[in-house]
Amino acid sequence: MAVAVGRGFLVQPCSYSSSPTFHNKIYKPSLGSATTFWSTFAPQRYAQVAVQAQQRPTWLPGLDPPPYLDGTLAGDYGFDPLGLGEDPKSLKWYVQAELVHARFAMAGVAGILFTDLLRVTGISNLPVWYEAGAVKFEFASTRTLIVVQFLLMGFAETKRYMDFINPGSQAKEGSFFGLEAALEGLEPGYPGGPLLNPLGLAKDIKNAHEWKLKEIKNGRLAMIAMLGIFVQAYVTHAGPIDNLVEHLSNPWQKTIIQTLANSTS
Repeated sequence: MAVAVGRGFLVQPCSYSSSPTFHNKIYKPSLGSATTFWSTFAPQRYAQVAVQAQQRPTWLPGLDPPPYLDGTLAGDYGFDPLGLGEDPKSLKWYVQAELVHARFAMAGVAGILFTDLLRVTGISNLPVWYEAGAVKFEFASTRTLIVVQFLLMGFAETKRYMDFINPGSQAKEGSFFGLEAALEGLEPGYPGGPLLNPLGLAKDIKNAHEWKLKEIKNGRLAMIAMLGIFVQAYVTHAGPIDNLVEHLSNPWQKTIIQTLANSTS
């Protein structure tokens, strides 16, 4: 119902659709009939506001990710404050580097926690993890172990780099002593075969985005955990299980705050 007193205004309420749009429409009523009013004055739109929801989550809510991080990579949340991935070739290399570091971190955290648990419980007479490198083994000298490690790691990293430069080249017949079928690569960074993918969890690697996302998330968490273990060993001169047991013995008094305060005093 519109009530006109002298020279009044009629305001039409806004309407909503799937894309929220707000309209302010102002009409001046005529002194003539209602039919003349509606047929004479056409609606005029004075303002329109469109609100578009963000299409994917980012590391900082509301932040627009850089254009070269379009969400197609596993674990891509638009985080690149230094702009290291602007070059497509560099971005491919950084993706592989993060993947390798994540896997080493996951293996390192699992190894440190497992051996430290064996040491603390007295099941095995193992050194604390940051002193393990100084242990003398009877079956081989330290120099021999270092040389063997360099050879094995160098061979594996060379094969990985060659597969990165020329994807699929390391799965060709005769490229690895006839064991190519056992180490057949699915795509760069994701080797397959019965040795490296015994459960066959991601045989169709092109459609294994969920598995890739889980791996990179766990890998990033492991890298942060590894950094924490480094700092913890430097400050407390103890293993992670020792620190956990000490904290649980008196949770309100033995915390990271007290530990850092005592280390600086």
